[in-house]
Amino acid sequence: MTERATAEGTGLVPGEILYGDGDIAINAGAQRLTLDVVNTGDRPVQVGSHVHFPQANSALDFDRAAAHGYRLDVPAGTAIRFEPGVAQRVALVPLGGTREVYGLSLTPPGKLDG
Repeated sequence: MTERATAEGTGLVPGEILYGDGDIAINAGAQRLTLDVVNTGDRPVQVGSHVHFPQANSALDFDRAAAHGYRLDVPAGTAIRFEPGVAQRVALVPLGGTREVYGLSLTPPGKLDG
């Protein structure tokens, strides 16, 4: 077995994640919104964990006004795939932090709350 490189003899490996005992709850305590989504397009669509959901691909049919300020309730770095013609129910949670969105299709870009 090879010895693992550690950070200056601390026993820690850079980037290593050590989990505690028990279950890990993502977005604990966050208000959730559930919406039905249908991909009306002819190709699969993937939406990532931190996309402002109303700005997702226009082939997705759902209540975009209700989803304003929300993102998917999935672990960071993951996504949900929407197959053509298939209805899916998704859970959304509010975007956090400064609630500013730039890029994609928000007009105008910037703060979600005023």
